Amino acid sequence: MDKAASLTVNDRDEQYGSWSENAEATATIWSVLLDAPVSARQVALCMAALKMVRLRKHETHEDSWVDLAGYAALGGENDQA
Repeated sequence: MDKAASLTVNDRDEQYGSWSENAEATATIWSVLLDAPVSARQVALCMAALKMVRLRKHETHEDSWVDLAGYAALGGENDQA
């Protein structure tokens, strides 16, 4: 969890900008592509699902576990509702 927190708060923010801005932008694009409304929280759920699918093939891949924990934490943030 500490590693996931450090990646989502520090490293990823510096590289790509804030999660909330990126999740909102992703939700907007996915909404257009899917022709259905998508929320930032749903983006976190879908990204977590992607990590779970990858873990089916490589159960010991640490980065996927860390990313899964990070997406779960970000999706659970109050400002992502």
